[in-house]
Formats: sequence, structure tokens, C-alpha cells
Amino acid sequence: MEERIRELFEARGSSDRNVSYQALVELFEITERPVTWAYEVWDQMVKDLSHPDGHKRSFAAQLLARLAISDPDSRMLRDFTAVAAVTRDEKTVTARHALQSLWRIGLASPDLAAMVADALEQRFRECASEKNGSLVRSDVVAALRNLADSLKASAISVRALALIDSETDPKAQRKHRAAWRKAGTE
Repeated sequence: MEERIRELFEARGSSDRNVSYQALVELFEITERPVTWAYEVWDQMVKDLSHPDGHKRSFAAQLLARLAISDPDSRMLRDFTAVAAVTRDEKTVTARHALQSLWRIGLASPDLAAMVADALEQRFRECASEKNGSLVRSDVVAALRNLADSLKASAISVRALALIDSETDPKAQRKHRAAWRKAGTE
């Protein structure tokens, strides 16, 4: 592994929150493009999806979502369920971070794009009665918009808009439409 990448992973474990956060930002920036070191950290990230520390679970889910484009062996097909499970985490912030990153997995292949769209649609449908259900639904809508725009996939847009239309509460429906519009401008 490159020395700088190793340093960034070490900095992620720092007790100094600023140092840790700056390492996270740099790692996320680096993983906007395929990287050669994905498999050097992959298994540890999968293991961290069930770590007792919510920060580690969140980071692992977000990083694996970003590393999907650096996965020529298609390990994500095997590990997708574990990453998607973090979108249901007991800690709201952990679940939201995972949910907001999940769409990135779909950039790796058409099969993964279909899995992501299906998982997001399922998450939208099942979360209505949850404590933060409306917030989860807005995150799902934004994730679907990001995926649809990135892939230029009108079929995903149609599915997302149908989910918004299925919302029976007019106030919540307006909120989801706003999340759809906002995600399209980011």
C-alpha cells in the first residue's frame, strides 16, 4: 500500500477529531476514482461493518461504497447485503451516512446498480413506521437521484418519482420532492 494511504488510515484512528476528519475527507476524495489498494483494506472494512463503534461502521460502509468502482473481482456482489444492512443501524447518524453513500456502489456495474436501486426502493417502503422514517425516505430519494443522474438512467428516476408519488402524506411528499430537486443540484 502506498505510504500516504497507510498514513491516512492511521490518522483515521487518531483521537484528534480534526486529524481523523481530515483523513476521512482525503480518503473520500482519493476514492472518487478507482484505486489499486482497495483489496488491501477490503476485508477489514467488511469486518468493521459490525464493529461496536458506530463511527467505524459508518466509515466502513461509506468507504466500501466508494471502493466498489475499484473491485474487478466483484466482491461487492458478495458483500452488498452487509453494507446495505448498515442503512438500518441502531444509530441514526451511522445509518444515514451509509444510506447517503449506498448509491455509489451502483456506479461499479449494471448488476450492482440494479441491486442498489432495489435495496433503496425496499428501504423506502419499509421505513414508514420508523422513528425517522420521513428522513430515511428523503435520504433514499436523494440517493436514487444521485444514482440516476450519475448513470443517466431514466428508469431509476421513474422508480424514484413513483415512490414519491406513493407517499400519502402531502407534507412528506413535498419534503421528498424537495430532496429530489436538491440532490439534482449538488
